Amino acid sequence: MPSLDEEELFLPSTPGKFKDRSYTMHRQFHRCFTSTNSGSRYFSSTWGGIHWEKQVRTSAQIHRTNGFSVLVTGAAGFVGTHVSLALKKRGDGVVGLDNFNNYYDPSLKKDRKSLLNAQNIFIVEGDVNDAQLLAKLFDVVAFTHVMHLAAQAGVRYAIENPHSYVHSNIAGLVTLLEACKSSNPQPSIVWASSSSVYGLNEKVPFSESDRTDRPASLYAATKKAGEEITHTYNHIYGLSVTGLRFFTVYGPWGRPDMAYFSFTRNILHGKPITVYRGKNRVDLARDFTYIDDIVKGCVASLDTAKRSTGSGGKKRGPAQYRIFNLGNTSPGDCSDDGEHIGKAIES
Repeated sequence: MPSLDEEELFLPSTPGKFKDRSYTMHRQFHRCFTSTNSGSRYFSSTWGGIHWEKQVRTSAQIHRTNGFSVLVTGAAGFVGTHVSLALKKRGDGVVGLDNFNNYYDPSLKKDRKSLLNAQNIFIVEGDVNDAQLLAKLFDVVAFTHVMHLAAQAGVRYAIENPHSYVHSNIAGLVTLLEACKSSNPQPSIVWASSSSVYGLNEKVPFSESDRTDRPASLYAATKKAGEEITHTYNHIYGLSVTGLRFFTVYGPWGRPDMAYFSFTRNILHGKPITVYRGKNRVDLARDFTYIDDIVKGCVASLDTAKRSTGSGGKKRGPAQYRIFNLGNTSPGDCSDDGEHIGKAIES
């Protein structure tokens, strides 16, 4: 493996800040090779050692009867933070994984991490594409479930950063599934797909049985690919898989790139707001879903997930495979959002 010059950069699973290259004697400096359509890259992370393993095990400890030990990827993200807190509150063991990329201000993720740490949830700073890190985590903890929420989000961002979506949403998913199928016992998997897979469908409301073969964005295409990939691993390796098609999620600790944040920011600064319209200048509607409802759906999916049927990469029998829409069934007109926010600010 070629060496990296001190100034050479590496690619995390989403375009993000480059990790601190320093390490102590109790932490393992690890480089993992990965490949994308844009060419070969390296990413770095620091992990390992006796103290690190103790933190992982402690965070994964279960404190309720018949509880779960859950690996949450994207744990410092919007949904990941809320799901992790809900699981920990009821007594499940939770270990988080996040690469703290800078798709939006990393300080928000650091603040969420502090919130999780205060509840004794340990967050591993690492990349979901790091196969050796995942193997180590599964070696240290026999996770009963995986809640996979790590992904490159955003639709318009893909126009200038297409490879990051393939790297995170497809390659990262495959790397995680490889770790899960090789584990003994295999965990049950719940993961975040997206309502964007419905693409150019005009029939509303959407149903899980509607066609999803006409994506309207690269983000949607990667999520659709994820559904096909998870089905393949379910069929070949006996992994129990539940995919959740999230609709537009809002609430405390939300992503600052979401429309309601930008609307609020612009209104407070006396700036105009931009409302995008659809085909033939039709006002767009979004099925805005409060974060607490998303959390309930995520936790319920974990609770009802059946065990994987394989072990050590070998299938022992048919395994559960499910896909659910997760929304509020009442789309709201985006053109009304700015007006509602403005009135709320004035009051």
